Amino acid sequence: MQTTVKWVDGVMFLGESGTGHSVVMDGAPDQGGRNMGARPMEMILIGLGGCASFDVMTMLQKGRQQVSDCRVDIAAERVDAVPAVFSSIHLEFVVTGSNLKESQVKRAVELSAEKYCSASIMLEAAGVEISHSYTIEKV
Repeated sequence: MQTTVKWVDGVMFLGESGTGHSVVMDGAPDQGGRNMGARPMEMILIGLGGCASFDVMTMLQKGRQQVSDCRVDIAAERVDAVPAVFSSIHLEFVVTGSNLKESQVKRAVELSAEKYCSASIMLEAAGVEISHSYTIEKV
C-alpha cells in the first residue's frame, strides 16, 4: 500500500492514495489553515469508521440481512498533551433495515472489533481504548 501527501500552502495538504483517489486536509484558521478540508486526525477516525463499516456490512450482506442503511457515529477523546493522541474512541453503529436479526448485527460488530478491522486493532495495540455499540432501526 502506498500514498503521497503533498503540501499545497499554509497547512493545507493533498493526499493521494495508491489507487488514485485524492483528499484535501487543512487546519483551522487559528493554526494557519483556511478550513478547506478535514483535519489529519479526523481522517484517522474516518478511516477507522470506513474499515469497521466495511467489515460489518460485508458480514451482514453475507448473512442475507436486509440492510437499507448503515452508519457509524464515532466519538473520540484526545489527551491534553503533545502529542495529542487519542485516548479513547467509541463507535456506535446504527443499522437500519427490515427483519434484521439482532444476533447477526451484534456478531458483525464484535467480529469487526475483535478480529477483522485492522485500523481498530492497530489503534488498540497503540493503547487507545476502543469501544463499540450498535442500535437497530426498523423500517
